[in-house]
Amino acid sequence: MKSYLHLANGSTFEGNLLTETTVPATGEIVFYTGMTGYQEVLTDPSYKDQIVIFTYPLIGNYGINKVDFESKKPHVAGVIVYEGGMVHSHFQAEYSLADYLNKWGIPLLSHVDTRAVVKKIRKEGSMQAAISGDESFHIAGSGSNPKLQPYISQVSTSEIVSFGKEGKHVVLMDFGYKKSILDSLLAQGCRVTVVPYDTSFDQVQELKPDGVLLSNGPGDPKQLLYLLDNLKKIISHFPSMGICLGHQLTALAFGGNTKKMLFGHRGANQPVVDLKTNKVYMSSQNHSYEVDEPSLSNTPLQVRFRNVNDGTVEGLMHKDLPVFTTQYHPEANPGPVESSLLFKDFMQMINDYSGREKVYA
Repeated sequence: MKSYLHLANGSTFEGNLLTETTVPATGEIVFYTGMTGYQEVLTDPSYKDQIVIFTYPLIGNYGINKVDFESKKPHVAGVIVYEGGMVHSHFQAEYSLADYLNKWGIPLLSHVDTRAVVKKIRKEGSMQAAISGDESFHIAGSGSNPKLQPYISQVSTSEIVSFGKEGKHVVLMDFGYKKSILDSLLAQGCRVTVVPYDTSFDQVQELKPDGVLLSNGPGDPKQLLYLLDNLKKIISHFPSMGICLGHQLTALAFGGNTKKMLFGHRGANQPVVDLKTNKVYMSSQNHSYEVDEPSLSNTPLQVRFRNVNDGTVEGLMHKDLPVFTTQYHPEANPGPVESSLLFKDFMQMINDYSGREKVYA
């Protein structure tokens, strides 16, 4: 069925709707540059209510399987592709991309001029968009400032959940965590307790963790300013690692600043240099916001990782405390796994500071 992608700047693009949903879908439009990994992208809570346009033209060619989900359901508001209705082929495939999205009422629009759309986003920035069957559909407003609070409550666990039985105990603060982060911790032999994003310091302390990990999640970190005092207390008391949103919240908690990027980084092919080792990693990324580097000058944080392409901050380390962060995703999925060694670094940091709480509390 002929349908349309509408951008807040007034542009309209025609395409074919491959799913049966007829309700207009709205959200911030962003683009993803990876050739594979669409299943992980669809189920990553960080994409909550965003319309994702895939730059690689053949999306859906290996179907959907039962093992590559990052959460229990897709979180995107809509999907834009050039070719998404081909016959899929993979030994693990259970159903097609269109069938999966149709099950959840998420529109899949194909045969859109994705190159033209991405050029608009790169020039004018991420913006509100809509998928509709009405060519004259109008988007109210032109901004893209979603309310994060409802998103976090929708993607975070509402109860404490435990995984694993032995090993170092890590509390995973859930702002919308990817399953691959949990899997990476379990692969290090950890016992993991997933807790709601607003769990208090006293509640975390009662769990007696050896370390704390602040997860990824959707939206603007500044809409969680009310959590910063609690988070600073937690990450100042336990060896801590922050990923994506967790990285941004760590920067804010110690006095830094964050700002929105023009169109963000999303893809499985982003080069990052580790300033500590001078090694370059290819990384998986998904973020609209960045840490403002000049704001770090009066904080105890220093840059450890930097984006090779545009020089933006990709990770931090505390000058005194056992705390480090990454803006990118060391758990990958989708993407290269070379930076997964950072989970070993996290374990080593926990071991180094084991029993030394009074030194850094």
